[in-house]
Amino acid sequence: MAWSTRQLAELAGTSLRAVRHYHEVGLLEEPERLSNGYKQYGVAHLVRLLRIKRLADLGFSLPQIAAMGEDDDHPEEALRALDAELGATIERLQRIRLELGTILRQSAPTDLPPEFATATAGGALSEADRSFMVVLSRLLGPEAVTSYAELLREMPPSEADREFDRLPADADEATRAALAERLLPSAREVAERYPQLKDLSGAPHGEAFTKHAIGTTLQDLYNPAQLDVMRRIHELL
Repeated sequence: MAWSTRQLAELAGTSLRAVRHYHEVGLLEEPERLSNGYKQYGVAHLVRLLRIKRLADLGFSLPQIAAMGEDDDHPEEALRALDAELGATIERLQRIRLELGTILRQSAPTDLPPEFATATAGGALSEADRSFMVVLSRLLGPEAVTSYAELLREMPPSEADREFDRLPADADEATRAALAERLLPSAREVAERYPQLKDLSGAPHGEAFTKHAIGTTLQDLYNPAQLDVMRRIHELL
């Protein structure tokens, strides 16, 4: 029995392009040509093509299929490796789907990790605060991230916090000093309830790097008056 390239592709349920690509990458041996120049495929080609297609449908990449060679025996090691890889992929996709469900239910922002996203759903944070949280999620260790998320849930922004968000860069000294005094009680409560937030020993990039990165981020996100209020609160604490 002999088939043309098109007939072979139709029998295998694939495309001409796929057959030609398998030739190019060395997965499928090219047949001899007839006197008129047309290729003539036999049963061995069809069996090999069906094996390639079956392995590809199972999830093997073409390089993986090439590494197996033309041996039709049960490739147990390769199958177990693929099964483990698919299991990890399924777990990752299930985790992503859970996060998407939370984001959709709570209208949570997508630029924050799950802990922060659920804690800040509803738009309670300013744009600067949200950006700061995004950076913190990459700088802090898991325990500190969890503590920050709890802080956001348990202590929503007060009117003084919103005044801080609206504070103009040219606010006078009296305004800055008064605002620092108003923010001091909540800052003291945070320091007492969440002392672990000051511990950067678990930061993945090291304590020195993390302190420098946080300082740079604050300088970029907040205006001079807001930075001055932060400095005053720090001194008062």
